[in-house]
Amino acid sequence: ANVRCFAGVTRSSHGPFAATQPINGSGLPNPFHRSDGTTRGDDSANGILILGGGVIGVSIAYHLALRGVKSTLVDRAGIASCASGKAGGLPAKDWNDGSPVGMLARKSFDMHEQVAKELNLPSYRRLKCMGVAVDGTGSKPGGAKLKDLEWTDLGVQGARLMGDETTIAQVNPKELVDAMWSFAEGKGSTFRKGIVEGLEYAGDDGSRAKRVTGVVIDGAIVPAESVVMSMGPWGSVLQQAMDCTMLGVKYHSVLMRTGRVLNEAVFFSGLGDPEVYPRNDGHTYVTGFPDPPRVVSEVPGEVEVREEMCTRLVDTMKKVSSEMGGAEIALKQSCYLPFTKDSVPCMGIVPKHANAYVATGHGCWGIMNSLASGLAMSELIINGEATSVDLRPFDPERFA
Repeated sequence: ANVRCFAGVTRSSHGPFAATQPINGSGLPNPFHRSDGTTRGDDSANGILILGGGVIGVSIAYHLALRGVKSTLVDRAGIASCASGKAGGLPAKDWNDGSPVGMLARKSFDMHEQVAKELNLPSYRRLKCMGVAVDGTGSKPGGAKLKDLEWTDLGVQGARLMGDETTIAQVNPKELVDAMWSFAEGKGSTFRKGIVEGLEYAGDDGSRAKRVTGVVIDGAIVPAESVVMSMGPWGSVLQQAMDCTMLGVKYHSVLMRTGRVLNEAVFFSGLGDPEVYPRNDGHTYVTGFPDPPRVVSEVPGEVEVREEMCTRLVDTMKKVSSEMGGAEIALKQSCYLPFTKDSVPCMGIVPKHANAYVATGHGCWGIMNSLASGLAMSELIINGEATSVDLRPFDPERFA
């Protein structure tokens, strides 16, 4: 099962996306609306507990904070400690057109430039992306095959433009997440480090929707007016609330330094199809060779880095670029990307719940789609409906 972070990965024609009822159409009262028109959570960060300190959870906290609503973010390992701190960060505007996430991606792509300006992110930039076919021989072809290629010069069989500065961008994911959280924290949101063990419910009052009253963290019950579950591939707590099995796809990556800033991302065809995202700080992010999807048993923040996988990535770069041959290896890392069973994000109010929400399963496009996802979820939580993005393609009811 070879999963690529490339156009079409998240595409699906599953039946649930023909749903006629909007995700917020249950008729349940919004738990954050007071009778006087104010919003609960304004005066207490414990009003909303966001479970998961990755880019999705932090984006929700950020967009809530923009509306003056505080939250408490809970994570076992810290802010952006897993995939959100180890991802590539290559937003592509139109690669998911025609899929369930197509409009989400277009909205989020435009938001990345806006948020980068608002939060002063030095790493954000536009660049081009090439698809390059290689044969693995390491030989240097004639000049015609190298036309328009910036740094790929070995074993090239052909190349095509996958996107230019109008449709391809880049941001350092860790920088983005840290900046969004810094803003939310400055508005009164708080971080709590701990192990989330389960949900606490109110007694059965005969209503058709269950109400979460708190979350068990390190053995203690933390009260909550509402709970958002954004724990990526670690889905045991979500499973308590709904039948949505989360899977993780493990990717390894290395950061290499060539001595200059490269300006061309490359998706290779051949040699295992690695992907390369150069950054504007002189590092070049190389990833590929994913493990098969599986239920994740490794502990967040303690994911094993297999040396042989990192070596394979480095050796592959030496076969496609003479410039990469002498590059310094700055970092070796690994992470799990979160997928639902149908590879489409799960976002909205948890079925048969009055005040529990889920936002997870963004797969290869978590950084890309985080901003529009966070905005839409904040609207759903505060207003009772999302207006910036149609959340129906992501309706958790499909797993009910």
